[in-house]
Amino acid sequence: MKKHQRFGTWLALAMALVLLLSACGNKNNNAASSGSAPASSAAASSAAASPSDAGGAADALKGKKIALIMRLNTGTFSAQYVDGVKKQVEKFGGELTVIPSDNKLDVMATNLDAAVTQKYDGILIDHGDAGALTAGVDKAIAAGIPVVAFDSGLTNAGVTSIAQNDQKMAEQTLAALAKDSGGKGSIVKIWVAGFPPMESRQIAYKAFMDANPDIKELTAFGTADGAQLDAQTKTEAILKQYPEKGSITAIWAAWDEFAKGAANAVKQAGRDEIKIYGIDLSDEDLAMIQDPASPWVASAAVDPASIGQVQVRYLYQKLHGDETPPTVQLDSVYVSRDALPTDKKVTTADLSQYVDGWGESDTGNTDYLKELEQSVSGN
Repeated sequence: MKKHQRFGTWLALAMALVLLLSACGNKNNNAASSGSAPASSAAASSAAASPSDAGGAADALKGKKIALIMRLNTGTFSAQYVDGVKKQVEKFGGELTVIPSDNKLDVMATNLDAAVTQKYDGILIDHGDAGALTAGVDKAIAAGIPVVAFDSGLTNAGVTSIAQNDQKMAEQTLAALAKDSGGKGSIVKIWVAGFPPMESRQIAYKAFMDANPDIKELTAFGTADGAQLDAQTKTEAILKQYPEKGSITAIWAAWDEFAKGAANAVKQAGRDEIKIYGIDLSDEDLAMIQDPASPWVASAAVDPASIGQVQVRYLYQKLHGDETPPTVQLDSVYVSRDALPTDKKVTTADLSQYVDGWGESDTGNTDYLKELEQSVSGN
């Protein structure tokens, strides 16, 4: 009897121990499961947050509505710049609206306010002015609309300002003028105040005149309204005022629209001793520079289409949430007739074959923007 009781007691203890060990095992297994679950969730979350990988970022950037607000849209340089903007926006799957302002800063400010009210996804500004546009740009930034400006002198926090190296362009053309003239002579300046790039070019011009006392300025003029025709008319008047050959050595034109007008006047007057040096370059300008009968012999410029492309890229970087630099400066190249072929017409599309540094820029491009272009084109 006692033996059976003792055996039962031991059996009960053994079973209790088995149950206890089993419970501990289950507890440990459950703990291990609950510990691995967050890791799996984190991995899944990580996979979702890093879609494959630029593909998700690319898809999110499609279909954006972009406003390009221009102070004026005049001449072939502007036309090629707008074309560069338009094509890049289309490559990114967006839609561009071009809003010119007839060279009126108050109209430009109104157009900017309207673009904010209409809730465009992004705003591009061309040749604006800080005094007129700073308040409107701040409204855009406060509304969550990114802004990238070209040649506008804007310094608002959050804005990226694209600019050509305007002082360098002036220096390049003025250095060529001095070399060709032997450091002496009488020149005409065609320039207009009130535009940030023009003001920068004037800084280089003043330094040049100070450094070259044997080069004298006969007169200076210029307007942004009807720039080419005005430059032609006033150059014709200057040529009549100084009719003797050699009385005018050269004309320095701070904008290609000025250079075209002056070149027409000089050519028609038969004053082939006068050379013209310009700034900015388009296909039309290249044709004139290549013409051996044209007085326009050289220009310094950045490819206008590539300026538009770069500006759009930085806007899309902002739309992606990237930190972008406050300023981006694009280097210019000097293009002279001597560097161009005499047996064929050259355009800005093939100018890089003859002038180092010219051509499409990769500035502002990123892997996800390249992925976006491929996604939109279907390649």
